[in-house]
Formats: sequence, C-alpha cells, structure tokens
Amino acid sequence: MAILPIRLFGDPVLRARASKVSRVDRGARRLMENMTDTMREAPGIGLAAPQVGVLRRIIVWENEEDRGCLANPVMLQQDGSVEGEEGCLSMPGITYPVVRSQFIVVEGIDENGDEVQLETQDLTARIIQHEIDHLNGVLFIDHLPPALRKEAIGVLRELQETWALQEAAR
Repeated sequence: MAILPIRLFGDPVLRARASKVSRVDRGARRLMENMTDTMREAPGIGLAAPQVGVLRRIIVWENEEDRGCLANPVMLQQDGSVEGEEGCLSMPGITYPVVRSQFIVVEGIDENGDEVQLETQDLTARIIQHEIDHLNGVLFIDHLPPALRKEAIGVLRELQETWALQEAAR
C-alpha cells in the first residue's frame, strides 16, 4: 500500500470537521489500508483521515491489545476518567497528560462495511477518543488546562521551524 504524508500542527485541515462516509467501498477500504500502513511506518498507534489530509470520518488504531478501523465512529457511552500521557503524529516531539474516559462504547462501520459496536477501555479507549477528536477538528492540546496549553502551543511553534527544515531536506 501507500505511505501518506502526515499533516502537521498548523495545517488548517487539522481544525476542520470531517464529512460522514456514505458507505465503505473500495476507495474507503484502500484509505483505511493506507492509513494503517502510514500509522505503522510513522510509527504510531492511531491515525484519523484528516491527519493525512482527507476530510472523511475514518480512524485506524493498533496497539498490543487491539487493532481496528472505523468509519463514522460515534461515542455511545463514556465512563470513568483516567489521566495519561498523549502525543500525536501531527505534533511530533511533544507529550502531555490528558484526562480521558477509561471505558467507552463506540459504534461505526468496519472495513467490511458492517455496522459494529465496540466496548473498550484503557489504551484502546484513549486512542479512539483521541482519533474521534481529530474528526471534529479537536487536538489533544485542546484538553489541557490553559497554562499548559499555552506552553504546548509555544513549543509547537518552535518545532514548526524544525519540521519545515526537515521537509525542505527531503
């Protein structure tokens, strides 16, 4: 499959709301496969379509506990809360503690076009919540307290120069 370029902090596509997928056809499955390959290559544990410049409601994830992909994911239930370090392929070089629900129930359409409902917790729940945020133009730094968010944005602005130099060297 193809490795897609990952959009970085500052790219307007990361703040846009993704459109619903009308059906999981060959094109949507190919996007899911390419996103999975891109996530693995990065390496990462989750990726949303806007992060590769595609404003469609598709996410993929993979960790030691679980892997999958969903189109049109919708959160049905969230319980508990836990703080954990998060990073993002669109913001390489930073991690911050974010509070997320510990347990979730999410529904969507899998790569076979079947409607599915998943109950998950801990790391997989965190990944799915993070990726659904991307579909709505929300970044993990938006969940930080104001002072920490300001710090993160400052660090990201400094890193943008490094990213530009790295891109120019390619």
